[in-house]
Amino acid sequence: MKRPGLRARVTAGFAIGALVVSAAVALLSYQLTERFLLQERERSAVRATYLEAGIVRAGLSTDHPDIAAVLRALDTGGKRRAVLFRDGRWYGRNADFGTKSTIPLDLQDMVNGGQPGAQRIRIDTGPAIVVGVPLDASTVFYVVDSMQELNRSLQVLAIIITLVAAATTAGGAALGWYAARYVVRPMSYVVSAADNISAGDFTARLDPGTEPDLARLATSFNKMVDQLSARMQRDRRFAADVSHELRSPLQTLSAAASVLLRQKDHMSGRAAAAAVLVSEEAERFQDLVTDLLELSRSDQPAEPEPTDIAELARGVCRTQKISEGIVTVRPGTDVIWMIDRRRFQQILANLIENARHHGGGATAIDIGQRDESWLLDVDDEGPGVSPLDRAIIFDRFVRGRTASARGDNDGAGLGLAIVHQHVTAHAGTVTVTDRPGGGARFRIALPRTSQ
Repeated sequence: MKRPGLRARVTAGFAIGALVVSAAVALLSYQLTERFLLQERERSAVRATYLEAGIVRAGLSTDHPDIAAVLRALDTGGKRRAVLFRDGRWYGRNADFGTKSTIPLDLQDMVNGGQPGAQRIRIDTGPAIVVGVPLDASTVFYVVDSMQELNRSLQVLAIIITLVAAATTAGGAALGWYAARYVVRPMSYVVSAADNISAGDFTARLDPGTEPDLARLATSFNKMVDQLSARMQRDRRFAADVSHELRSPLQTLSAAASVLLRQKDHMSGRAAAAAVLVSEEAERFQDLVTDLLELSRSDQPAEPEPTDIAELARGVCRTQKISEGIVTVRPGTDVIWMIDRRRFQQILANLIENARHHGGGATAIDIGQRDESWLLDVDDEGPGVSPLDRAIIFDRFVRGRTASARGDNDGAGLGLAIVHQHVTAHAGTVTVTDRPGGGARFRIALPRTSQ
């Protein structure tokens, strides 16, 4: 599973933190508000019940009181129901007489014992509170006060608090995204400089004054680039010097080998074989020196120009004496590429030569494009490249396992290294995979640029 990036982790951290804090604050706020409102509602219900109990007590003080009329005289509204328990009988207001069944028995026992009390219950319309007040030894006054309106208010409060928590979480995520962007932004300068260096531009540097907190990193990075540039300059100069120094004796050796080769018919069998061997090795040595010279120049920036890649590929095929028919262009592909013509000729020549020596010859050169990339595939019909070799096959002086297994001594492992260097100079990539049906497929992918 791919690990999320730093920006995603920071954003998620801020969002989770904001969610935890906002949820805790919302829960605490809701509980405190709910407790306060319920307590206030209970106090209000108890006060109203005591006032109404006084009215009922006064109405019952006559000789022959009309209990139903006394109860109907109470201004209880539509949310409160009043009942009276007197001398073992229940009295109510019209249809409210059924309210007695909602009064809990334990509350009745407590109030009948002469102690006023209140208890929360649930009725058909929602939560409510029952308040009981003893009027005398045989009379108890009860009021069932509905808290449906308060319950509705608490539901609205819960929705509002939830929305506030969600908004706080979103705000935390936005803050995290901005903070991550601000923190990571200096690293984009490092990435840009590293990309320029990998493309061969060793003049790229970081400005220590851009971000004071990263001044030490910028200084160390610049020092590393200076040392790397100096080392590569020394390596290129050494390779170029050695190659130039070898050219003169190598030309003499090649000339002498050519003379010997022309006289091999007049030599003994062993001498003729030795002349052929010297000539072949001199030619191989000449190729090696040429490759070293090419590598010494390959770290320089490319010089792109509009080039018909299809015609260039066919021209390389003619030079390599293979059929031009293996070059195909996918429909809709723009064949005018911005490339360094000389370097791309070298790239194709080396891939075709590699296919000839290790893959039975090139079978197809396919040109296409996808999204923002130009694509060029070179296929062969050989044994392919082992997955263990794919990570190192483009290094210098590295030869595949199949070549070693065949005892193939042609080449020194520089051809694909040159291909990699030239493709990198174009800010592209070169990879090797298995060709459908068998063989190897070398794929070059270059970023499409405006002409």
